[in-house]
Order: sequence, then structure tokens, then C-alpha cells
Amino acid sequence: MASPTTVLVTGGTGVLGRELAGLLEDRAEIRVLSRRPPQRPGFVQGDLETGDGLAAALTDVDVIAHCASAADYRRPRRDVAQTRRLLDALDGARPHLVYISIVGVDRIPFGFFQAKLDAERLVEDSGLPWTILRATEFHDLVLMFLMKLARAPVAVVPRGACFQPVDVSDVAERMVELVLGPSAGRVRELGGPRVESMAELMRSYLTAAHRRRPVLKVPLPGGA
Repeated sequence: MASPTTVLVTGGTGVLGRELAGLLEDRAEIRVLSRRPPQRPGFVQGDLETGDGLAAALTDVDVIAHCASAADYRRPRRDVAQTRRLLDALDGARPHLVYISIVGVDRIPFGFFQAKLDAERLVEDSGLPWTILRATEFHDLVLMFLMKLARAPVAVVPRGACFQPVDVSDVAERMVELVLGPSAGRVRELGGPRVESMAELMRSYLTAAHRRRPVLKVPLPGGA
């Protein structure tokens, strides 16, 4: 009987990683990477910021589901540095690397998106079998933006900005297929069922939250 696939999930305590690890529990041997000492079975210690513990965490791993993202808009290059440390720690091993990215990283001129694109290129040039899935923004991220924008007496939203938010469980289910399947390169992008303007999303949020705010649409500067 073949042994189960061993999968290391980076970012396994985040929104997507937590969902993915839960779906994989009965289908593979899961290791969730954490900077802290393991608090429960299935967790392994390793730090993408320093590289400490990564080599041990990667020992005998068949697949890496790289879901970790620093989400640091002031220092967007952190994602690139973390991906490079992960690759350096492999030391000749060749697991299948499945990377989650964002729709539009090759078209949107923001530093965080450009860093994601550079991280994609590291994966592509790694010499490993690889798969990259680009997804649109998760509902919880869009909600966070809306909550921040609605704090003032007037809810200011960027004019013309549209989102196609996707449920994280849909992305996790697609990731399971990719993790347990062969390397596939860049696969078809995944988005939610509806494209909505930021103004529409804000009005929906204000209604659901029982809050009264005028919604002001302002133009975005630059090439966005």
C-alpha cells in the first residue's frame, strides 16, 4: 500500500491555509508550518523570515502548498524574500510546489502585486515541478477594506474600482485538487461569480451593518 502524500502548508494558520489544511486532513499527511513551537499534532516549526527550521520541516515532503503571504503593503518584497528562503531550504529536494497568487499581478502597478509576480517567477525558475493558481480577493479581505473605508462620516470609495470576490472555501477546494494532482504550470484563474463595483459592495455592507453613510466615489490617481 502506497504511503500518503506528505504536504507542507505554509501560511497554514491564515484564512486560506487553515481551510486547505482542514480539507487535506483525511487525504494526505499534513504539516502546517508555524514560527512558534508546535502546539498540536501536525504542526512543525519553521520561520520564513529567518529560514530557521525550514530544512527540517521540508524533509521528505512531497508537496508544498505555499499559502503564506506577509501581506505587508509597506514592505511588499517580504513575500519574495520568504519564497526565496523556502526554495533555498530545499537543498536539492524536488517536491511539487503549489503557489497561490492574485489575479492581475501582471497588470496592476502596485508594489504588493508586483512582488507577487516576482515570487511567481521564482517558483517558475526554481527547477521544481510547479503549479500556480491566481485567485481574486477573498470576501474577508474585501470586508476589511469596506469596514475601514466606512469609519468616517462619508464612505469614500475609488471610482471605477471593481472586484470579483471569491469564497475562500472555493479556492481551498481547487487547491486540494492541485496539491494532490500532478504539476500543471499556470492553471486557469479562479474568481467569484459576480463582478461588482466598490460602490455597490459598500452599499451592501452598509445595509447589512445597519449603518447610514453617504457613499462618495473619488478617482484613483496614477495608472491603477
